[in-house]
Amino acid sequence: MAVSVSKFISGSICTLVLVVAATVPSMGQQSQEPASIATQIKNLGWKLGPSEGKIAGRATIAIPAKYGFLGAADTSKFLTLMRNLPRTDSYTFAPNDLDWFAIFDFEDTGYIKDDEKIDADAVLQSLKEGTARNNEERKRRGYPVLTLDGWFVPPHYDTGTKRLEWATKLSSEGGVSVTYRIRLPGRAGVMSAVLVSDPDSLEKDIRVFKTVLNDFSFDPGQRYSEYRQGDKIAEYGLTGLIVGGAAAAAAKTGLFKVIGKFGILIFAGAAAIIGGLFKRLFGGRTAA
Repeated sequence: MAVSVSKFISGSICTLVLVVAATVPSMGQQSQEPASIATQIKNLGWKLGPSEGKIAGRATIAIPAKYGFLGAADTSKFLTLMRNLPRTDSYTFAPNDLDWFAIFDFEDTGYIKDDEKIDADAVLQSLKEGTARNNEERKRRGYPVLTLDGWFVPPHYDTGTKRLEWATKLSSEGGVSVTYRIRLPGRAGVMSAVLVSDPDSLEKDIRVFKTVLNDFSFDPGQRYSEYRQGDKIAEYGLTGLIVGGAAAAAAKTGLFKVIGKFGILIFAGAAAIIGGLFKRLFGGRTAA
């Protein structure tokens, strides 16, 4: 199936600065020109729709026409190209123009009880403390510090769809960032999805992504409703999913100190710098 390379590699997505909130870029990674990065992203093993993508042997997502999906190996390469630490079992879902993309991970936490009321103010304070602690490491490595400004989308759990969602606003000398996260609990753990998008179009992209998730489902035997007595129970609930997952189990009697490992940030304003380069490089050509 042919796909327009000029659409597949959007100038904006390749100029975005991505970092993992609780980690640091790959050590020893050589600086690369944006055109080289764009070419490598284009050449990854994108599975194009209409089709379906298998996620961590636990779930399936439909891939509509004009969308693509990366398996675990190629997602690790994709994240490395975006200056994130590689992962062994993450998956990428994106429209062909890469105006946004989502990273899926499964955590074998056990069954998450969803009867907890979330205190958004207390959670925000905990996240701010975690950001401050992470800034010490960022300063040590010469990275700009981050300021957690507040909620873009306050934490909300939908008991019907079994979706926990929230988004935070952060700022830095590099610009403003927004991270949007969804957690989808299943029988044996939780599927995590992080949406990476330009803040200017985030609200629209959230709506599109949530529509896409209507065609996400856990595989038979893995669904939340299929819990059986004797299944492993997670040591934390919904709040723990927001403030750091497993770390919350060790801190459930006090304030949480970390930001979840899936905190990919996206900074606005970079597209104008070199966006035109990608149009000149890829404009008008197609690839099979």
